[in-house]
Amino acid sequence: MLDSTVWHLGRSAAVPDRGGPIYFKAVKRVIPALFVTLSVIPHLMAADESFSRVKVADSKGKPVSAVLTFSDHNQAVEIRSTKGTGVTIPYGRIYKFSYEYTKRHRVSEGTLATAPLGIGALMMLTKGRSHWLQIDYDDPQNVRKFYVLRMDKHDYLRILEAVKAHTGKDADVLGNANKR
Repeated sequence: MLDSTVWHLGRSAAVPDRGGPIYFKAVKRVIPALFVTLSVIPHLMAADESFSRVKVADSKGKPVSAVLTFSDHNQAVEIRSTKGTGVTIPYGRIYKFSYEYTKRHRVSEGTLATAPLGIGALMMLTKGRSHWLQIDYDDPQNVRKFYVLRMDKHDYLRILEAVKAHTGKDADVLGNANKR
C-alpha cells in the first residue's frame, strides 16, 4: 500500500504543482533572458563580412591582391589593397552593382615569349575566365564614379550574396553570364 504522505491523488509530493510559486519564478527568469537573446541577434548578424581573394588595379594598372569588406558597423563597402591604398564607399552613395563574367584567350608577354618552347602556345590555346564586380557610386562632391574589382572563382557567388544581404541591392548581370 502506498504511503499517503508521498502520494496524493496520483502525484508525488516532491513534484510541485504547475500553478505553484516555483513555476512562476522560472517563467519570470526565462522571459527576460529570452528577450535579451532576441535583442542581441540583430547585432550579431550585423557583423562585417570580408573577402580576401579579390584583385584590384594599382596606380600602374597591374592587378594586386585586396580585401573586400562589407562593414555594417560603418555602413560602407571597404576595399583595401596590399599596397596600402584603399577606398571606402558608403552604402547610401552606391547606386548600382554590376557583375560580368568574361572568357578570353591567354595572350600576354609571357606566353608570347615562351611560345617557341611550346608552353606558351599551349597556354594561348586555353581561355582565362574572370568574374568582375563594378561598383557605381557618387563621391562626396556628387560626381559619378565606379570601382572595378576581379573576384575569385571560389568567392564570386558569396560576394554577390553579400552585396544583396548588406546593401539590399542586386547586382546587374552584364554580358553572357549564363555560360559560366
